[in-house]
Amino acid sequence: MDLSLAIPTFVITLREGVEAALVVGIVLACLSKANRTELNRWVYGGVAAGIAGSVLIGLFLSLTLSKVQYVAPALQGVIKPFLGVIFGSVAVVMLSWMLIWMTQQARSLKGNVEGSLTDALADSEGANISIFSLVCIAVLREGFETVLFLFSSLQQSAEGLLGAAMGLAGAFAIGVALFKFGVKINLKLFFQTMGVFLLLIVAGLVVSVFKNLDATFAAISLLNPSSLDLCISTQSCILGPLLWDASAFLPDKQFPGILFKTLLGYRDHIYLLQLIVYIAFLVGVGGRYFRSLNIIEQRNTRTADPNPQS
Repeated sequence: MDLSLAIPTFVITLREGVEAALVVGIVLACLSKANRTELNRWVYGGVAAGIAGSVLIGLFLSLTLSKVQYVAPALQGVIKPFLGVIFGSVAVVMLSWMLIWMTQQARSLKGNVEGSLTDALADSEGANISIFSLVCIAVLREGFETVLFLFSSLQQSAEGLLGAAMGLAGAFAIGVALFKFGVKINLKLFFQTMGVFLLLIVAGLVVSVFKNLDATFAAISLLNPSSLDLCISTQSCILGPLLWDASAFLPDKQFPGILFKTLLGYRDHIYLLQLIVYIAFLVGVGGRYFRSLNIIEQRNTRTADPNPQS
């Protein structure tokens, strides 16, 4: 078993899990402060329902993929890379949005959760359902993003599932350490570090999406090569010329190349269009992410020093 394959899902599940754990911890702390601990079971029920919902989504997608490939075996050469494009694109959009949105909302997360909980407790009859729904949606949202990433490469391997389990266990441990034992953890540094890793992992996913897109065009061209040719060159269909071939000395399926692949988006074959979209993603999404961090730093500075000297 190659544990390096578990790293991407571990990083994503750990980060997503800690976000969900923060919501759960805040809710439990507020219920304790309001002397409404009898509602804790609805919090735990929401956690269980969110995890179960994520697993069911994964099973549904897996069965759907198997069914599609079984119904049209002759089109597997087209269907598999095309589904990789679809799942990969959705995963890139959602993970990128989550990365930037969570960074911008981190400052007000506690206030937002406490506000929603206060509204829920004000409704004495429906408080249990409201709390259950609040926690379930928070956990399900994070779990759905992890499931999408697992299916983005259409390789739900044992290593990937192991990484997800380890990330979930790590998030649980951090949540318990924070809210049960009062351990001081620098969450700001944690999320910034995980954010950089996530940015690089998703950038590598962008490269894979375009590889699958190229494979889709190539497979379509092979269906009827005499009348349909979508490839613009002999090296690739849409990716352009090959710029980098390190398969002889640093293959991305062997250590340490596979480690660079999982963490940095490295590939032993890089084509022109892949390099362009990789750089464009890091500049566009990465630039937006780091600008969000700078804005938060400036806000924190103004809060700490309300009367700055000119």
